[in-house]
Amino acid sequence: MTSELDIALRLLLALFAGLVLGLNRWLHHKPAGIRTHSLVSIGAAMSMILINEIHPGDADAISRVLQGLITGFGFLGAGVIMRENGSNHVNGLTTAASMWACGLLGACFGAGQYLLGTLSISLMLIVLLIGGRIEHMVGEVLSIKRESEVSPKQNED
Repeated sequence: MTSELDIALRLLLALFAGLVLGLNRWLHHKPAGIRTHSLVSIGAAMSMILINEIHPGDADAISRVLQGLITGFGFLGAGVIMRENGSNHVNGLTTAASMWACGLLGACFGAGQYLLGTLSISLMLIVLLIGGRIEHMVGEVLSIKRESEVSPKQNED
């Protein structure tokens, strides 16, 4: 049986993961921000805590819960992905990926995997904070223009 203090710690760490990743997305004016990421992470943590309380140490039960969570996160993330009309430009992929990973962070903390969750959120923050800059710098060095950086073609009548 998990102590009340440990349950609180697991849920608070899941909340923190959602807050931090959601804040990054909110600061970039993305549709899924602090509330969405926090709720996904807390929900995943609740699921892991609950299944561990009902079936402690049952790897099959835990595996089924994780499979359901991972699938559900994918469907939720699909809701924030949008394609601009008439182009190949897609918005929301990073936010969808961060929500998916945020749910798994919640599952990590919910399962009591503190080191895995902490290292993962640290690496995820690095990717979210400097990944775009690295992509831009590499594009500059290699003279690669992404479709989103190329002006749209003018209609010639």
